[in-house]
Amino acid sequence: MKIVVIGGTGLIGSKLVAGLGERGHEAVAAAPNTGVNTLTGEGLADVLTGAQVVIDVANSPSFEDAAVLEFFETSTDNLMAAEAAAGVDHHVGLSIVGTERPPERGYFRAKVAQENLIQKSSIPFSIVHATQFFEFTRGIADSATEGNTVRIAPVAYQPMAGDDVARQVGRVALGSPLNGRIDIAGPERFRMDEFFRDALAFWNDPREVVTDPHAHYFGAEVEENSLVPIGDAVLGTIRYSEWPRRGQAAK
Repeated sequence: MKIVVIGGTGLIGSKLVAGLGERGHEAVAAAPNTGVNTLTGEGLADVLTGAQVVIDVANSPSFEDAAVLEFFETSTDNLMAAEAAAGVDHHVGLSIVGTERPPERGYFRAKVAQENLIQKSSIPFSIVHATQFFEFTRGIADSATEGNTVRIAPVAYQPMAGDDVARQVGRVALGSPLNGRIDIAGPERFRMDEFFRDALAFWNDPREVVTDPHAHYFGAEVEENSLVPIGDAVLGTIRYSEWPRRGQAAK
């Protein structure tokens, strides 16, 4: 089966392409560096020829509110139109757990807009909501840093490994369209401030993690369950303490 992975050279996309290829599928990485640009439409018609499934794991190059909204609206519009013309049978979109809940953030609003376009399309679809990736731990800590202090809210946090994300997205892509969404998360739930305190201690990072109920997470305060699944979720198997790349995050 031909499966086109939009964003197929990135963190999750490259894992999807490799995993689907190992299972005998024709997995094609589509990204600007392979000649496919969803913002302009360049290369879409050619790469989608003969495709049965499209998986979109592309991300915006900018997280600024207006730019990220423009990216997801324009690229998703172009992609869904091209898929309809190519006769694609199943569209799979990767999104984020909690996009539909307050407090609102610009990036989450953009992902909601993307999901709405997917649902309004004629293409049968599945939307996968994932929690934060282990690979983003360093970046999240850096974004919360003021001087030598990392301010983190004492809320629920259930991150997962990129390998688990790719495995679950691939499983959904090979199944029948859900015409709905599924939540995926890591196997363990933490308190966010404690998770980052332990992570920085493991890295021998001198910054102090301060528990702050009003700490912002990428532009907005978070509530107790803003970042975790509510109800059923498919859980990954890789624990953060066992994640092979945990030590590399310290470098």
